[in-house]
Amino acid sequence: MPAAVAPRVLNRPHSVTADVEIPPGGAQGVLLCQGTNAGGWSLYVKDGHLHYAHNYVQRALHHVASGETVPEGRHALRFEFEPTGAPDMAHGKGTPGRAQLYIDGRLVGETDMPVTTPITFNPGGMACGANPGSAVTPDYQAPFPFTGTLHSVTVDLSGDLIVDAESEMRMHMARQ
Repeated sequence: MPAAVAPRVLNRPHSVTADVEIPPGGAQGVLLCQGTNAGGWSLYVKDGHLHYAHNYVQRALHHVASGETVPEGRHALRFEFEPTGAPDMAHGKGTPGRAQLYIDGRLVGETDMPVTTPITFNPGGMACGANPGSAVTPDYQAPFPFTGTLHSVTVDLSGDLIVDAESEMRMHMARQ
């Protein structure tokens, strides 16, 4: 889906929950991602583990993986982002925060991200079940389709959005 209609996850608390079925022998692939190798994020399964990667405009890659494997069967795989500070939009830095991974409501991995993308991913389309185009992270090769059954993916944006109208206006004017 194009960035203009994709859920706006930047600079706010949010979660992504994938209802999946892992077949005997395991599964791998992207559950949901946004952006490209120029910047974005990806929630995926690789080598039996749940992963989340945030590519901060090709300057840094923040990654967390589950400490245990995703078992066979139907499961809720979840990523949560909780801001831990304020963004510094004037210097190109989005909200720092804590990234957490859950399997069936049980915390299985977490890390602190000192910075995230501030305003938008360019290009910023969102994709479910694969990562079309260039891979968000070098951890896999695109399109890296999910090989299990993906029943649904829910993005929860109930947290407050932090907006810097002046920075957003500069970005839009630069594109003109």
